[in-house]
Order: sequence, then C-alpha cells, then structure tokens
Amino acid sequence: MAPEARIKAFLKTSATALCAAVVALSSFSLGAEAARRHYRSHHHHLPELPAAPPRALPYPQLPLPFGIPGAQYLPLAWADVKGWSDDAHLAAYKTFRASCRPISAQTGAPEPKALGASLSEPCRAAKSLELADDAKAKTFFEENFAPLRISRLGEPDGFVTGYYEPVLEGSRTQTDVYNVPVYRRPSNLFVRGYKQDSVSLPNKGPVYRKIGRRKLVPYYDRAEIEDGKIAGRGLEIAWLKDPTDLLFAQIQGSARIKFDDGGTVRLNYDAYNGYPYTAVGRILIERGIIPKEEMSMQKIREWMAQTPDGARELRRQNRSYIFFCEVNLSDKDEAVGAQGIPLTAGRSIAVDKSLHVYGTPFFIEGELPIDSERAKTPFHRLMIAQDTGSAIIGPARADLYFGAGQEAGRVSGRLRHAMHFVMLVPKSLDPTVRGARLPVPDPRPSEKIAKLFPQTEPAKDSAKDPSKDPTKDPTKTAAPAAAVTQGKGETVAVANPVPLPAPRPLIEPVREPRRPVKNHPHRQQ
Repeated sequence: MAPEARIKAFLKTSATALCAAVVALSSFSLGAEAARRHYRSHHHHLPELPAAPPRALPYPQLPLPFGIPGAQYLPLAWADVKGWSDDAHLAAYKTFRASCRPISAQTGAPEPKALGASLSEPCRAAKSLELADDAKAKTFFEENFAPLRISRLGEPDGFVTGYYEPVLEGSRTQTDVYNVPVYRRPSNLFVRGYKQDSVSLPNKGPVYRKIGRRKLVPYYDRAEIEDGKIAGRGLEIAWLKDPTDLLFAQIQGSARIKFDDGGTVRLNYDAYNGYPYTAVGRILIERGIIPKEEMSMQKIREWMAQTPDGARELRRQNRSYIFFCEVNLSDKDEAVGAQGIPLTAGRSIAVDKSLHVYGTPFFIEGELPIDSERAKTPFHRLMIAQDTGSAIIGPARADLYFGAGQEAGRVSGRLRHAMHFVMLVPKSLDPTVRGARLPVPDPRPSEKIAKLFPQTEPAKDSAKDPSKDPTKDPTKTAAPAAAVTQGKGETVAVANPVPLPAPRPLIEPVREPRRPVKNHPHRQQ
C-alpha cells in the first residue's frame, strides 16, 4: 500500500473512533444526569419554601349584613311601621318569652341561618322582665330589635294563610260508622341520616320504605295507604267517620279526637311519607269547579260531601300522607308547634324553617276577612315564629294559627291574602348599623374638578367615518382652551378634551431569507 493510502486509512479510522467515543460519552452524561434527578426526587426532598403571605386588600374585611336567600329587605324606622302602635304588645311579649325557653336551652353550634343564635340576647333580657302592660312590652321590642321590611325577591308583599286544630268525633275501635283509620308512624319508614325511632323527622325530602337490611324504595303514597297497604299492623290510633276529616287534620298537622265515653286524644304531626303536598283547593280552581275568589276550606268540604267519588279522586291527587303521634295535653292546652311548645292562638305562625329561626318576631300588617268572608278587617299584629309546614315556603310566607274548633276553622279556611311583613331583627344583627361600617368607594370628584379634567369618549360618527376623527388627522390642531364663568365674577380655565391615543399600527415582521444549507456529499475513496 502506498504511503498516501496508508495515511488516509489511518485518518479515517481515527475519525470513526473519535465519533464513537463522543457519542458514548454523551450517552453516559445524559444517563448520569437522569440518575441524579431520579435519586434527588426519591431520596432528597427539597426544602419547602415559606407560604406567601395573604394579599392585603385595600379595604378591611368586615362582617357583611345578614342575608336571607331569595329575599329583599328594607330597614325601617319604628314610626314607618304601619299599625305598630295599635297592637297589644303584651300578648306578643308573652308568646316571645315562651319561645325563649327552648332558645335558652340550646347547646352547640348556632343554626347556619341569617339570625343564627342572635335571639339569645333578647331572651336574656326578657328572662328578668315581668311586664304587665302593653307600653312596656312595646318598649322592650323597640329597645332590643330593629324593624326590617322583608319580601320575596321582586315582590312587594308577603303571603299568609291560616290553620287551626280540628276537633273531630272518633272511636278507639273500628265500627261501621267509624272506619277511617288514623295511623301512627310505621316502623319501616326510613329517612337517610335519621334513626327509625328518632323523635323528630324532617318534613321535606325523600322518605323510604326499608325492605330487609339494605333495600330502600319510596314509601307508599296516599292511594296505596288508603287501599290498605299498612292496615292490620297495629298502627291505628283512632278511627274517624269521614276521610275528609282525616285529610283536613293532616293538612292542619294536629287534631283533637273526642270519644263517645267522654275521653279525648290529642294528636300531633310526627312524620310524612315523602311526597310533596298538593293543594286540593288549587286543583278545584284549575278545573273550574270553585272560583278563585270563592275558595275556602268550607267550600271544599261542601263539594266533597256532595260528590263522594270526586272527593276520593281529589284526595289521591295529594300523594302526601301524614302520620300522627299522641301528645299529653289537656283540652285547655293549645296544639304543640314544631318548636316543641304549645302554640298561642292569634300570635303563633308557621314559617319556612329552612330560612328562619323559631322565636323570630314578625309584624304582619294588612286586611283579612276575619269578621266574615267579605270583610276587610284591619290586621296589624306582632306574631312569633313557632311552627312550620311543608307548604310554607319563602322568606315572607306565614301560616297564622287561630286556635281550635269550628270557628277557628272557618276563619283560617278563608285566608289566602297578600300582607306586609316586617321582620324584627336583634340589634346585634341590625343591617343598618353593620352596613354603615362597610367600606364604600372613593367619593366622586367635585363638579369643578370634573370640568378641569373631562373624560372624553370616541364619537359615534368617528367610529363610522375615520375621516371625521380629529385624532387621526395631524393637520388639524386642537382648539385653544376655553374659559367658563363660575359663580360671580369667577373665571375657571377648562382644559381641552384629552384626545384618546391612536391605535398602535400593525407592523408585519420582516422575515429574513433563509440561508441555504450546504450539503457535503461523501467523498469516494
């Protein structure tokens, strides 16, 4: 082999070996770096950086005024509460003190509602006050509460109905005359989150029938129960004459049943079957059977008595069914409300328990047909929230309790009226006082400053025709500053409107020509 050929072969072999070494070294370096990263991530934790401090807000965080979902409210002065001075406040004060007993006995966290546990403060004040006249009772409410007009969002007024405790004839045993059973709560009725023998079950939400240990199905509706699905299980408390009597006792949530032997049993709401309440009166109105302006409980009773088959079908439209429990009350005591205390006729109301707290005073004002069906009796009375009902929904919705018996039933049965609601809020939650401490935006500049530095907006014509925009024509100069006479002999210079900056021109980037890549073909040996 010639010397030149040997030199070329040596150089070629050396170059090949050098490239292989470089590739191997690079692979080793990358592998080593990957191994170090893996080791650090699995065996050596980096020190945790301290958390960034919370960002400071420009205004202090203050407690907001309380809020009730779906409600609008307006703080009032006592002088603006129509009819406030005409009420018998001592009766309302005694009813409020009755609600204070369970409020003062409450332990644990307060209810997550607007008023929360704030009623405990007025209750502590009322505990040591034995008031004996209306004037002092009125002063007590004015010193411990603030009036607040409340209604559903977008509506000016609230809505009231009435309820009472029916007094019915019945029997302890089934006979040919008394054959409508009044059931207590069945043992297979189940509500999630509650024990089956729990003293208090919710009056909203799903209710199940437990089959075996695990299987849950919806509970029987009214039609299935009336057809005997739970008959013969020893659940009968008493027997009534008419299924309409049972229906209205279930709507009212309580009843007194008098027996032939002179005895009496008092019944109270205990549970329901999980189906929403359907108002039978609304169905009769929709079907054109009873006009809306004539609707009353007495009208419904009369129609059901005249059409027994239609009454049976109408009852079953309301799939909700109420189960009762016996309560140890004498004939002199009123029915027990959901707060657990006897109600006061003419002073107790049922409210939406999901929004309000038991014991809250509400002043209700308007006109109601108290004296007769067509009467417009002025009604301005301070009522206390002590009960609830599945049909009572909304921030300004109340069921007025009128007592027991036929007369109370006639009065309450014709109430379906819009009324003004004034909610009494404890002073500790006064939204006027709390709202006054909230931060407000910076004040607007004075008229004099605003004239010196006017804010200009692009003219509408300029947007359509750019040629009319002086900011885009460099040949047009701005007009000199004008002078405005301010007051007597005072002249204030007014600056010319500050033109808005012209939009930044869109400049396309200049692309540089790509440099050609030289290809080096392999040289042949």
